[in-house]
Amino acid sequence: MTVSKNIIRADVRALSAYHVPDASGFVKLDAMENPYTLTPELQEELGRRLGSAALNRYPVPTYAKLKAAICAKQGVPAGWDVVLGNGSDELISIVSVACAKPGAKVLAPVPGFVMYAMSAQFAGLEFIGVPLKKDLTLDLQAMLAAIREHRPAITYLAYPNNPTGNLFDTPAMLEIIREVGDTGLVIVDEAYQPFAGDSFMSKLPEFDNLIVMRTVSKLGLAGIRLGYMSASQALLNEFDKVRPPYNVNVLTEVTAGFMLEHTDVLDAQASAIRAEREVMLSSLSEMEGVEAFPSAANFILFRVTKNGLTGTQIFERLLAQKVLVKNVGKMHSLLENCLRVTVSTPAENAVFLAALKSSLNS
Repeated sequence: MTVSKNIIRADVRALSAYHVPDASGFVKLDAMENPYTLTPELQEELGRRLGSAALNRYPVPTYAKLKAAICAKQGVPAGWDVVLGNGSDELISIVSVACAKPGAKVLAPVPGFVMYAMSAQFAGLEFIGVPLKKDLTLDLQAMLAAIREHRPAITYLAYPNNPTGNLFDTPAMLEIIREVGDTGLVIVDEAYQPFAGDSFMSKLPEFDNLIVMRTVSKLGLAGIRLGYMSASQALLNEFDKVRPPYNVNVLTEVTAGFMLEHTDVLDAQASAIRAEREVMLSSLSEMEGVEAFPSAANFILFRVTKNGLTGTQIFERLLAQKVLVKNVGKMHSLLENCLRVTVSTPAENAVFLAALKSSLNS
């Protein structure tokens, strides 16, 4: 105890480790995962590819072949490149470390993705959270005022936002990018882009301060931990200096390359999830005692509004029925009594809806 107290930063000792609940035996709807697996034929072919991977060798450190495939298949502007990360979490950390000048700040709307604030803290950056409006939309004037006051080195805009699920207003986001100007970077986090139907990727050539960040996790490849970000070559060159060598392992590299040959499969899965999202939203909107918020992601945020019930009570009743969702009610005051549910298969969604209805009426 004495050694850790003497050596480990006080703010780190005050934290709790990121908690991932055991979902064994549950209908798992808490982590925005794609519920669909590959066909037996694709599994067999992928197995052959992985079996021939050179596990005795380090990956090629430039990842040139994989990056070229991502650029070609994922709408990266012609002539632009990407930097790869072990999930988007590592990319967020890379940018934080690269920008951690003394006194530098990070700004983002809240509630938002928790890793923005955590990575800022770990890198020694001050985090400034700007609350959304009560309807969970972007407060443009508050964002502009905060930018003028703090001149953040990094501004995050999740598109769509997690945990709220909504797309922020595009003209408002463009105004924020222009207001930040050459004194900071704006990262548009498109982790849920396959379900959103919109992107800022094509706008990269218009703004020297713009970074577009994505992950393949929500596309159906959460297990391989791969993220990528595109920006001007000048910025990518600097981030590449901070990126650990060999940060993407050989098995991830082979799997990602294989799946980029079969994007039609992933696109079909995303389309099915989008269709189920609309079914879920319709069912939730007709259910007494809940308020569902619009979503452009693969999850839905909803608030428990039934008198005498809290979000935590409904969460616990769902757990008792072996249905695991995310209780986000304590993340921010704007999310009081809110739960977040992943859009899954029709069968699992039906189980959730039945369990929720039962929980509200028990």
